[in-house]
Amino acid sequence: MKLNFKFVYGHPEESPRFHKAFDAVLNTVDLAGAANVWLAGHSLGASIAMLAGRKLAKCELYLETYLFNPPFNSVPIETLIKNQTLKRVVRIWASLMKTGIAIIMKRASEDLEEDAFIMLSEWKPNMFVNPKDPICSEYIGYFQHRVMMDEIRMGDVERIAARDSIISLSSRAIGRKSEPLHLLPTANLTVNDSLTESVKKAHKIDQWWQEPFEGSTQLYRFEKDYPHY
Repeated sequence: MKLNFKFVYGHPEESPRFHKAFDAVLNTVDLAGAANVWLAGHSLGASIAMLAGRKLAKCELYLETYLFNPPFNSVPIETLIKNQTLKRVVRIWASLMKTGIAIIMKRASEDLEEDAFIMLSEWKPNMFVNPKDPICSEYIGYFQHRVMMDEIRMGDVERIAARDSIISLSSRAIGRKSEPLHLLPTANLTVNDSLTESVKKAHKIDQWWQEPFEGSTQLYRFEKDYPHY
């Protein structure tokens, strides 16, 4: 539970469990080479794997990664709001708010070259989410919203907003460095569209090999100037 709270508040790197996991990854990469190492995890384990992959990607080591039901550190709008129009309005409002705060904090678009979000663009983790799982379903809306913002000619706004969360912006406002570890520029997103009876089953890992399986996969890629989805 302590580790869960660290991820919620954006400081999982402070966890001894993560340090042990990351040391194990580094040792394996040193022995076998990055091209021969895969990262994988489910739920909280997916968060640890994601953080390890992010840290290595900043060193231009792009490990093949599989993240099952990774937690999205935000209100699960995708699950809570059923009305599509209201959902779109809420997301646009949130993007405008985050962009405004980021600009006020002098993190406007001209500083993007130095941003960790841009450094991660070449890493393409494979993510597996269920729309009925409130823990991970928001990834669906997060990536689809980026496409929609380009379609309505608000892509420049979203290219700033997509890099931050309200929690990370709030932490920096009080002088504490915080990186939104759940936000990714690029991902192969697989959505499980099979019928699921309960939220509990929607979060279990065994759903990903049960038959029959219905789903779809799409690559979402962040570009600083031009969208490529």
